[in-house]
Amino acid sequence: MKRKYGDRSDWKRVLEREYAQSYLETDHFKGYLSLLKIAKVKEPLYVKYSDQHICIVNDGYLWLQQFPCDKHHSVTTMFDEKGQIVQWYIDICYMNGVSEDNVPWMDDLFLDIIVMPSGEVIQKDSDELDEALLNGTIDKSLYNLARQEASMIKSLIQDNNFTLLQLSKEHKDILLQMLQK
Repeated sequence: MKRKYGDRSDWKRVLEREYAQSYLETDHFKGYLSLLKIAKVKEPLYVKYSDQHICIVNDGYLWLQQFPCDKHHSVTTMFDEKGQIVQWYIDICYMNGVSEDNVPWMDDLFLDIIVMPSGEVIQKDSDELDEALLNGTIDKSLYNLARQEASMIKSLIQDNNFTLLQLSKEHKDILLQMLQK
């Protein structure tokens, strides 16, 4: 498992950034939020899904991360320089937490779900999850946890009941206000 931090301080591609985070507890969300406002990058980052090439990092982009308490997933919403959602990237994880320096993190369980603004859902890195089980990086219980969590999330998305997707713009706006103060 790899621990990933909300501030992405180790990310060398990003040359200039602003960062905000907050703990939020509402009727619909309990956990940590982080926002990386990317002012300048060395070079844009593109990903390819089937026949689409999509830019997920460039000057002016925003990355919102939602780390819900007591859940086995976190969501990164990527916004372009115009504020439009590029994609939602859902990491299946063992747990979310906060470091001694108060930075939110997640322990990644390899399996990912990508949701495009069109509604297309893509499951990614299933082979990495299988390999992690085979080489002993994770045990069968973590493997099953990842599979069950991904299945549940895909079902919620299909039924339009995965609320973190609907909350992403609201959560982004909360953290952008913090940066403007």
